[in-house]
Amino acid sequence: MADTKDLQDHAESDDPEIRTGLDRAVAGSSRFFAWAIFLAFLITVFEVIARYVFDAPTYWAHESTIFLIAAIFLVGGPIALARDKHIRVRMFYDSVSPRNRRRLDIANSLVAMVFFAGLAYAGWIMSWKATHTPGGEIHLEGTGTSWNPPTPALLKILVFLCVVVMFVQTVMHLVAALRRDVSASDRPTGDR
Repeated sequence: MADTKDLQDHAESDDPEIRTGLDRAVAGSSRFFAWAIFLAFLITVFEVIARYVFDAPTYWAHESTIFLIAAIFLVGGPIALARDKHIRVRMFYDSVSPRNRRRLDIANSLVAMVFFAGLAYAGWIMSWKATHTPGGEIHLEGTGTSWNPPTPALLKILVFLCVVVMFVQTVMHLVAALRRDVSASDRPTGDR
C-alpha cells in the first residue's frame, strides 16, 4: 500500500489539465515568468524612490517595465493553452457526452490551428520587418527614445515564437483528441 506522500506526489505530477510533455514544459515556465513580474515590480519601486525621494528619475525603468509586462502577457497564451485554461463555453462542453466532447475538441483544434497559422504568418512578417532593414541587413527596431532599447523587435519575435508554440500545442492536442478512446464511456453505467 502506497503511503500518503507518494499519492500526493503522483497526484501533483499527473495534473489532468496538462496533456503533453510540451504542455508540461510550457506550464513549468510560468514560475520563471512569475519572477519577471516581481522584477517589473522592483523596477517600478526603484523608479518611484529614485524620482520622488532622490529627485533622480531614470530613463530606462519605464521601458523595461513595459517590456517585461508585455512579454509576460504574450507568454500567457501558451501557458493558458498548456493548462487547458483557454476560453471555452463550459455550459455546452460539460453537458455533452464524452464522444461529443471529443468531437468538440477536434473541431476546436482545427479552428485554432487555422487561426494560429494565420497569426504565425503575420508574426513572421512583423518580426522580420522589426529585425531587418529593407536591404536585408540585421537591425533591431528600437523604441526611438534616448535609451532606444530593441524591445519592440524582441516583443515581435516573442509574438511569433508564442504563436508557433501554440500551433504546435494545438497539433498535439488534436492528435490526442483523435486517439482518445471514448467507446468505454458510452457503455451503460451498470456495465463498468
